[in-house]
Amino acid sequence: MSDKKEFVKELTSMDEDFASWYTDIILKAELVDYAPVKGFMVIRPYGYEIWENIQSILDKKFKETGHKNAYFPLLIPESLLNKEKEHVEGFAPEVAWVTQGGSNELGEKLCIRPTSETIISTMYSKWVKSYRDLPVLINQWANVVRWEKTTRPFLRTTEFLWQEGHTLHETAKEAEEETIKMLNVYADVYENYLAIPVVKGQKSEKEKFAGAVATYTIEALMHDGKALQSATSHFFGDGFAKAFNIKYQGRDGREAYPYQTSWGMTTRSIGGIIMTHGDERGLKLPPKVAPIQVVIVPFAQHKEGVLEKVEEIRTILAKDFRVEADVRDWQTPGFKCNHWELRGVPVRIEIGPKDIEQGTCILFRRDTFEKTTVKLENITEEIGKLLEDIQTNMLQMARENRTKKTGVAKNMDEYLKLFEKGDGFVKIMWCGERSCEDKLKELTSATIRCIPFEEEHLSDTCCVCGKAAKHMVYTGKQY
Repeated sequence: MSDKKEFVKELTSMDEDFASWYTDIILKAELVDYAPVKGFMVIRPYGYEIWENIQSILDKKFKETGHKNAYFPLLIPESLLNKEKEHVEGFAPEVAWVTQGGSNELGEKLCIRPTSETIISTMYSKWVKSYRDLPVLINQWANVVRWEKTTRPFLRTTEFLWQEGHTLHETAKEAEEETIKMLNVYADVYENYLAIPVVKGQKSEKEKFAGAVATYTIEALMHDGKALQSATSHFFGDGFAKAFNIKYQGRDGREAYPYQTSWGMTTRSIGGIIMTHGDERGLKLPPKVAPIQVVIVPFAQHKEGVLEKVEEIRTILAKDFRVEADVRDWQTPGFKCNHWELRGVPVRIEIGPKDIEQGTCILFRRDTFEKTTVKLENITEEIGKLLEDIQTNMLQMARENRTKKTGVAKNMDEYLKLFEKGDGFVKIMWCGERSCEDKLKELTSATIRCIPFEEEHLSDTCCVCGKAAKHMVYTGKQY
């Protein structure tokens, strides 16, 4: 039904101009629109439904691991932000300030939260008095503001939506276990729900979160070969606890400071879905998070019995799937097919008078464009199997793209040649020195994405300086 040429007219080719293709997708698929204030986005209902589905999955997993939701204020006094020196220095360039309330100047500047460690730590200092109060396992669903210089909807915006977990523990071991546990939750959601493969690992000292002892990350590779930091989990040690005077009486009766973590995932994940799975025809949504999993497009809907059969099928499928019937009588079936392909609906049902006569319908799958004819009496079972297969296939296709765009370099000549060919992950050995890390960025704009938990031995020497190597690292250009 769909002609690829029609889509080329509608969308910029992703191979010619990936950035313009991305902008076309988010606007034409009605995921977002630009707000009046530069750098802000309006998330439209179709885009917000994707976030709601991701949010629902994450929230369930957080609660299963013992975390409870709370909410903390949007505005944070400057004095609180200044309590943790490294933290405030890291965020200072991005902070937006409120200096006036009504017509009155405020006695103290208030920052619009760029993250909530400071306000949450302040409250923890009031609530935690004994080892019996630990662990504290709290998550917040919120918006934050970071005054970014260069913005792109979902990927990097001045305001974005996220969740931020903030926990306190008796021991460093418990806190470190928490950071890895939550990183694994994120990896599970990305791979098994968003169909995006990720590399789990630790950030370098240069790339870690301001104020953290260690930052852990999941890194994904987009269709164009650029990396996306997809979620992070931070071990703070007792630094924030000391700065904010969070003390408790330990089991031995002595005063102690708890160990702290934070971890977060944002609406950037929607950008990741678009750039991992999208194609020349538009969005391609994983069934588990698609707002509409199945759309029914009737043919010759003006003929007797067609709309009645469409509604009958919709009612049956609605018990198990997120389904819609497109019965707009002012649009052609061809237009409707293109419309829903652009929006990435995983399965389309096509049905007309002849199909009804034969007790069949046509199933179109968005991931491979294949069509199959199935009996209406088996439709629930067939669609269930098809959605599972699409979910699995999308992850496999993303893995194949990542493999194709991942290289290995043992020296700088090899490294530079790989980036001349195009972007992607490049695995190298690294001595651990900041100067070599800086050199990589200077020559290619690529950064060390992470030191993976699963390291490989590529050689004995650092790719940059030739000295003894300490780690194998993933490098790449990032969004």
